[in-house]
Amino acid sequence: MPLVGTKEMFKKANEEGYAIGAFNVNNMEILQAIVDAAKEEKAPLILQVSAGARKYARPGYLIHLVKAAEEDSGLPIALHLDHGEDFEICKSCVDGGFTSVMIDASRFPFEENIKLTKQVVDYAHSKGVVVEAELGKLAGIEDAVNVSEADAKFTNPEQAAEFVKRTGCDSLAVAIGTSHGAYKFKGEAKLDFDRLEQIMKLLPQGYPLVLHGASSVPQYLVEKCNKYGGKMPGAQGVPEEMLRKAASMGVAKINIDTDLRLAMTATIREIFVTKPEEFDPRKYLGPARDAIKEVVKHKIKNVLGCSGKI
Repeated sequence: MPLVGTKEMFKKANEEGYAIGAFNVNNMEILQAIVDAAKEEKAPLILQVSAGARKYARPGYLIHLVKAAEEDSGLPIALHLDHGEDFEICKSCVDGGFTSVMIDASRFPFEENIKLTKQVVDYAHSKGVVVEAELGKLAGIEDAVNVSEADAKFTNPEQAAEFVKRTGCDSLAVAIGTSHGAYKFKGEAKLDFDRLEQIMKLLPQGYPLVLHGASSVPQYLVEKCNKYGGKMPGAQGVPEEMLRKAASMGVAKINIDTDLRLAMTATIREIFVTKPEEFDPRKYLGPARDAIKEVVKHKIKNVLGCSGKI
């Protein structure tokens, strides 16, 4: 089947109380691992590409890899731009075959965020492409996103309702306590479910919300990275039970990236240390692909709840 948008995905997810996984793609092995896992679990899938990934892998290569994955798997796959920083990059992705784009104007004041988001919405909708926007600021570092803890800002429920009405965006990424990258919380991680509930009440019924910075940073992967030469003491993420609860409350899309990077890096480091004579990329990228696949399968089955939903 051709690449799809996310409207029907999100509608079904909200009705049945699960979330769709949006997994970041940077190269062929990561893409294959994600798609193989989703195919085995019979799960809908969002493959998302950041500005950094577009620059690294080149847009044309990524588009063709994703199309090959769609043809090979037969899955309903949406191709999504993650954290588009301006109108031009969103337009380029819309014109280039993406079925969903995110305009991230959260760094701007409220009115400027609305103006830029509405510009992207108008263009994307004219081409049949859906738009995700963001209101509030998540702390953390990931690719081009770099927000200090002091500058982080939770989403205001009343502003969220106004923002959605005035922009016409199809989904909204909200800040309720998650953070980008592998980071260390000051104290125990906690999502503001009361705030999430307030936002849901003020938005149209069934409106899809999105959580960024939702990797859980499995400790076994952190320990493996450290064992074979890494330096990630104290790295933490969002407890998976909190993500399951968010999915049951109407969060339709949960972004996952750091966990995949950790799985890949930990596996490659282990091989380089235990088999220093190895120089065939297939002998370390293959096992890394397998490790990512297992992480994705776990997320689909035990965190997102979207296994068997196609």
